[in-house]
Parts: sequence; structure tokens; C-alpha cells
Amino acid sequence: MRRKGPKHKLCRRLGSCVWGNPKCPSNKRPYPSGMHGKTRRGKLSTYGELLIEKQRLRAHYALSEKQLRIAYSKAKSGAGSTPQKFMEMLELRLASVVFRGGLAPTIFAAKQAVTHGHVQVDGNYVDRNGYLVKPGQVVSIDAQKSPSVATISQNTDVTPPPYLDADSQNCRVTLTRLPEPEEIPSGVEVIRVVEFYAR
Repeated sequence: MRRKGPKHKLCRRLGSCVWGNPKCPSNKRPYPSGMHGKTRRGKLSTYGELLIEKQRLRAHYALSEKQLRIAYSKAKSGAGSTPQKFMEMLELRLASVVFRGGLAPTIFAAKQAVTHGHVQVDGNYVDRNGYLVKPGQVVSIDAQKSPSVATISQNTDVTPPPYLDADSQNCRVTLTRLPEPEEIPSGVEVIRVVEFYAR
């Protein structure tokens, strides 16, 4: 998903900050922008509530509708919990690991770092945001070849979740294990997204 313009305008439309930024305007004004923003939204239907939750998940990971549907289709196939597999698949994307591990300040910066060829996985450059990182793999940025990106990574103030072992000074993040659903700081009720797609 490629967004132009103010990112937090989307947060106001969805009613809360998508990325958990304490400085987001939606914290003070949780309604759409414009002169009719406060009065425009009425009571949402069940479908509307599920749609909002799906849009929030899309925005959180900066994905297109097609990418999100593909992830859901893969998650619902085979054995296991669909919501858990769905979130694991989104969280193990290379761009997500770069963002969660503190190698980039935002998901958009993480996607840009990956597509521009600044990110390595186990010492090999990978430029696909959708690459799924496996437990034990090391995601890093070479400070000698990408000094400006490495400087941003070293100064990013992000607390990594328990399933990531981050070394900010050396610009390295290791995926130690698969994430548990309650450990993923997405702020989204994934079961409602699954309900939306399962209609």
C-alpha cells in the first residue's frame, strides 16, 4: 500500500492511532478531519465495524487489499488457528521485522529500506518486503555500505517485542521464535478481520 499525504489523517478516519504514536492527532480528535468530521459518523453496522477493523490492520502493516487477502487465504489453509497463523504471517514479513526490531522508525521507512536494498537476512541482501523471516534468522543493516540508514536505526526509539532480540548498536535483529498472538503490538482484533473475510 502506497500512501501519499498525511499518514495520521487515516488514523482520524479510523478513530484511533494505527501505529500507537502518542503524538498522533487522533488521540485528541478521534473523528474524521473537515468541518463535518464530528457529526458525519453515525452508528456503524456490524459490517461497518468489521470493515473498520480490517482497514486498521491493512494500515498498520501498510499492505494493499490484495496482499492482505493472500495472507488470509494462506492462513486459513491447513491445520491450526487461522487468526494466529494470519498474524504470524503478517508479523514475520521482512518489513515488519525491520520495523518491530527498531531498525526503522516507521513501517513505511522499513519498507523503503528493504526495497532500496539496505537490509540483509543472514548476510544476504533481500529486497522483498513480503519475505517471511524464519526463527533463528538475523536481519541486519551494513553500517559501512548504508551509513545513513544505519545511523537512523541506531537512533530509533522502539522497544522490540519478546520474540525479537535486537542489537541497535550493530543494527541487528534476531527472530528468536514465533510470536504469540498476545505479544504482537498491533492493536487490532484479528478475529474480527477473519470474520470479515469469512463472510
